[in-house]
Amino acid sequence: MEHVAFSPLNLAILFVYLGAMVFIGLRMAGRQHTTEDFFLAGRRMPWWVVGMSMYASLTSAVTYMGLPAAAYEENVSLIVVSIVSPLLAPVLILVFYPFYHRLRVTTSYEYIARRFGPPARYAVSGLFLLARVGWLGTVIYAPALALSIVSGLPPWLSILLMGAVATGYTALGGLAADLWTDVVQFVIMIGGAVWIAVHLSTHVPDGPAGILRIASDAGRLHVFDLRFSLFEMSGPIVAIAFFFQLMQEYGTDQTTVQRLLATPTRRGMSLAIGMNALVDFLVIGLLLFIGLGLFARAQLSPGLFPDGLRSDTLLPAYILHAMPDGVSGLMVTAIFAAAMSSMDSGISSLSTVVVSDFVRPLRRSVPPESSDLRLARGLTLLFGVLGTGAAFYVAGFEHLIKAYTSIISLFNGPILALFLLGILTRRARFAGWVVGAVLGIGATLWLQHGVKAHWAWYFPASFGVSFATGLLVSLVFRGAPPAPGLTLWDRRRGA
Repeated sequence: MEHVAFSPLNLAILFVYLGAMVFIGLRMAGRQHTTEDFFLAGRRMPWWVVGMSMYASLTSAVTYMGLPAAAYEENVSLIVVSIVSPLLAPVLILVFYPFYHRLRVTTSYEYIARRFGPPARYAVSGLFLLARVGWLGTVIYAPALALSIVSGLPPWLSILLMGAVATGYTALGGLAADLWTDVVQFVIMIGGAVWIAVHLSTHVPDGPAGILRIASDAGRLHVFDLRFSLFEMSGPIVAIAFFFQLMQEYGTDQTTVQRLLATPTRRGMSLAIGMNALVDFLVIGLLLFIGLGLFARAQLSPGLFPDGLRSDTLLPAYILHAMPDGVSGLMVTAIFAAAMSSMDSGISSLSTVVVSDFVRPLRRSVPPESSDLRLARGLTLLFGVLGTGAAFYVAGFEHLIKAYTSIISLFNGPILALFLLGILTRRARFAGWVVGAVLGIGATLWLQHGVKAHWAWYFPASFGVSFATGLLVSLVFRGAPPAPGLTLWDRRRGA
């Protein structure tokens, strides 16, 4: 498979898409008069827009290219995630979001401040900033590297295009611009995945049945292998890992919480969560099927993919070499959409956390609202630049999902532990969590660099050690109980 030039028609399609994103940002510019308008779109967004944006923001190019790569190279154990997501939806609706809605928070970490005090808020907000800046690097670098390998398009050009455009429309239009651009990106992503799956099915004898038969013969459909190994991915460990990882991403992470807070009612929040779970259920399976289709094509046509081609680049390679000119441009645009929908949500949530969880609590006087609005726009630009620069950090990782999980697990596991300690027990103490977080991060680094365990173990280790240690230490060193209404057991009394 030789390099294929990214044709003028494909470039035109890509630039039309980028121009449309800028146009939406310009349309939303000037409509934000308060930080609530900028950070939460005035809390008046339709639930279906928020549901689409939830999925688009967390389904980055890492997922879009990484899931097919995992199915191609290992197996479809990640199909378990599509089952976990709907099962998790009631937990989110009943456990986490009633607190956020009742307290009228701007960030999820305001709950932590009320439950454990300001130092706890600064701690988890700081961990969030570290995790999301590193995460931004993966979502930008992934498509840039892939397109460079398969088409010769300079990676620096792709990085600058995505970084500049996503930062620009987010700074102009705030969360409203993010949400509406995510709707467009959602449609492109889903449509692109369906088109690729159909194309693969029509190029394998017996269609989907033929793809599944070839995959089964090669052992790619072994999902419910009950063996637990630190060095292999299996259905049970994927179920455990992603149950807690998705709980963190959808229940406590500001990237998602910020979107759900943009809906005016709890019913809207619930509908958006349900819609996201349904889309997760369908699209994860679709992306894994694409990976099996790529595997079947490679088995039927030896030499389709050159030796040494990274598994993460198989999807864009197939798009550019096997699909017609113009159509391939649309499919590559879907990868750009996946990357930019994640980047805009990342930089928006980062600026929100800095203003709401650091600047406002620490200042002694209250400036005009217009001052905070200018600060929010400036921080959005700053984080856009930092995220673009972080794209080069992840170049040393061999696999995109591993890069993503390595960064996220270190910091987000302890964050989820503190939220659950606060919600589920009245005895948890911030000092106990600090001990647990230190040990949890240390255990994860040991798994990553000492044991070199499979990446599926990173998040369970980080969360599990942080939560268990934090709870044990808290039980030994008791303190004053929390205010009423801040735990699951006495929430009604604080209503």
